[in-house]
Amino acid sequence: MKKLGGANKSILAVITIDKSKVTGAVPIFIADSEDEREKVARYLARTLDAMVHDLENGVYFVVRH
Repeated sequence: MKKLGGANKSILAVITIDKSKVTGAVPIFIADSEDEREKVARYLARTLDAMVHDLENGVYFVVRH
């Protein structure tokens, strides 16, 4: 897990439809469509008790605050 500024903030997952935009040490989910990307992000956030953030470049990331 990538730790952010605070002790309890962590990037838990990245969801995208364009795999060329992401790399890293967190789980990366490649969706087939924008609808699937949004659905996967929402389900992961709900399951992991986290929040979804949109980078507005086709990439969502799930963060525990």
